Amino acid sequence: MTHGSDCCTAAEDGAESDQQQPLILERVEKEKGKSCRTAALRRLKKHCSCTPKKAKSKILGFFPILKWLPRYKLRDWILGDAMSGLIVGILLVPQSIAYSLLASQDPIYGLYTSFFSSIIYALLGTSRHISVGIFGVLCLLVGQVVDRELALAGYLTESSITSSNNSAVLLAGQGNGSVGVECDRSCYAITVGATVTFTAGVYQVLMGIFQVGFVSVYLSDSLLSGFATGASLTILTSQFKYLLGLKIPRPQGWFTLFKTWYSLFTNLGNTNICDLVTSLVCLLVLIPTKELNDRFKAKLKAPIPFELFVVIIATLASHFGHFNTEYGSSVAGDIPTGFLPPQLPLWSLIPNVAVDAFSIAIVGFAITVSLSEMFAKKHGYTVDANQEMYAIGFCNILPSFFRCFSTSAALTKTLVKESTGCQTQMSGLVSALVLLLVLLVIAPLFYSLQKCVLAVIIVVNLRGALRKFTDIPRMWRANRGDTSIWLITMLTSSLVNTELGLLVGVLVSAFCVLGRTQQVQVLELGRAATREHYEDLSSYRGLQTHPGVAVFRYEAPIYYANQSLFKRSLYKRVGLDPVREKTRHLKFKKKKSKQQKEVAKDPNMKSEGKNACKDEEAEATATVNLMLDEKSRSLHSIVIDCSAILFLDTAGVNALKEVRKDYGELGVKVVLAQCNTSLLDTLERGGYYPDTKGGDGGENSIVFFTIADAVRYVQSLSAPNGDCDTKC
Repeated sequence: MTHGSDCCTAAEDGAESDQQQPLILERVEKEKGKSCRTAALRRLKKHCSCTPKKAKSKILGFFPILKWLPRYKLRDWILGDAMSGLIVGILLVPQSIAYSLLASQDPIYGLYTSFFSSIIYALLGTSRHISVGIFGVLCLLVGQVVDRELALAGYLTESSITSSNNSAVLLAGQGNGSVGVECDRSCYAITVGATVTFTAGVYQVLMGIFQVGFVSVYLSDSLLSGFATGASLTILTSQFKYLLGLKIPRPQGWFTLFKTWYSLFTNLGNTNICDLVTSLVCLLVLIPTKELNDRFKAKLKAPIPFELFVVIIATLASHFGHFNTEYGSSVAGDIPTGFLPPQLPLWSLIPNVAVDAFSIAIVGFAITVSLSEMFAKKHGYTVDANQEMYAIGFCNILPSFFRCFSTSAALTKTLVKESTGCQTQMSGLVSALVLLLVLLVIAPLFYSLQKCVLAVIIVVNLRGALRKFTDIPRMWRANRGDTSIWLITMLTSSLVNTELGLLVGVLVSAFCVLGRTQQVQVLELGRAATREHYEDLSSYRGLQTHPGVAVFRYEAPIYYANQSLFKRSLYKRVGLDPVREKTRHLKFKKKKSKQQKEVAKDPNMKSEGKNACKDEEAEATATVNLMLDEKSRSLHSIVIDCSAILFLDTAGVNALKEVRKDYGELGVKVVLAQCNTSLLDTLERGGYYPDTKGGDGGENSIVFFTIADAVRYVQSLSAPNGDCDTKC
């Protein structure tokens, strides 16, 4: 029994001694850095080498339709694709004509845009469900550029044109983008719109080539939502002139919302009663019916196309009631059948629209990718962000030669497409067939369609974006930072400038991330009673501290912007500011030396000066000891848990070196624990670990992989005869 108990005791002592041993790991040697030339040649060889297998993979990757079309399940999928394509195509007809107003274009160009983009995305896109076509925010951005360039080119404003549409000159100006006598206002408007679209598409393709699809990461959901809502307010305001039948120019520059409302109020007396009555009737019909569609969408196999019904009835009423000739109501005018011959962009305009095209490219890509990923995750497949960049880029480049304007995915039509049984992009080809039928046969029948009806369709479709205002309290409770980004982006986009709102939103998002690193405070940690685990003392009960040893954690990277905050927070949490103490000691020494000089000059003050110096020195020592006692009863060591520090820069390394040096001068040792390998490399390069040739280099270069190892180490340094005191 005795022997057995001795064995048990020895085993327990051995286990305890194993636990007391610090964890030692051997780093894997990194490969030597390759020269830039070698790396460039290897990358060039990798991308430029061509094999039959690689060529086939590239072609199939660039044209995803070649992958899914041979595996198309005709019996299972064709009905859902045909139904969703037909319904979306029917919805696209009135919306394409309506959103042409936003882009300051004639209705025919909206139909062209939806037709070409549906076909091209079906060939190049990787998402099975999104509907690519006209999107209100992009139409607004294009329309602002078009109106600005029309004004700069000296074309008459819309209010100055006696005939709102002249079919005789619609096909004019086909001479390779040249602007001459034969190119009227409508011709130049679509030339500008196509040039902006071409430039935006080139940006998107270049971003795809250079694999910079990560740009969309910087556009958060709250930023995009705020931008879309702010743009929706601008769109809503811009449509009031059509609802009232007013012919006023679209204001340019900043604060367009206020300028538009000022123009509306000053011209209110010129309201066209026919347009006003038509607008009110269409609103009273469309708003309740759209709400019914939304409420019963789960029970309906497909949404009822009330917009198309309203367009047909309004067109018939306008035609037989002679609203254009009798009441002066603005109508769509001649919409020719067929297609116009291709036309190159106006190259001289590209420098003028390059900046605008970049913002259009970013917004279009970000919206397309976010919707693609959302529906891909919902239905269990993946999308390629860079291929989506190519797809949406060519949806802009190729149609721009056929007088189209910018496109992207649209949430409303995508939801309709998904809910009506869409399985693949075959539904997009069906939608294109519907639009082709309209372009070849039906388009001229919309001659008498009033523009106010188109404006009503746009306004009614803004309901979803405007409902975001009712979600503000819920968003604020969920995350105040994201809500602040949403509000600032929305207000800037609507009240100041649409493009500026996007830039401001990105900057505010970046500053919010930086601001969070500025608010992090150092936490003091305590050890759990049952195991060696350390957590924040202020967050959990029952945690224990070590006598003479304080453990702290900083949950943010330490870099140039917050290194001073880190030091202040640490000094405050420790309860001892070494810099202040050092300054006080220096002042004390100067005062002491001054008194000694005075005593040397006057022998009678010698004894009194000695006593005074002794008293002040004793008082200073007592103050330091008191501060230390208040903190942790003769604090002699500080352990900094670096597990939450993601990275350090040069300023961060210097901050840690200063902390160690300043506390070291007061006899307090500072050690780091749980540094990741990136931090260890940065500390080594920054000279945090001194050379082992210098006196105590070996001690300061010890790496602690656990807080417990660091605590035991500093306790062993302070314990008499090197004994390790592990009591808490």
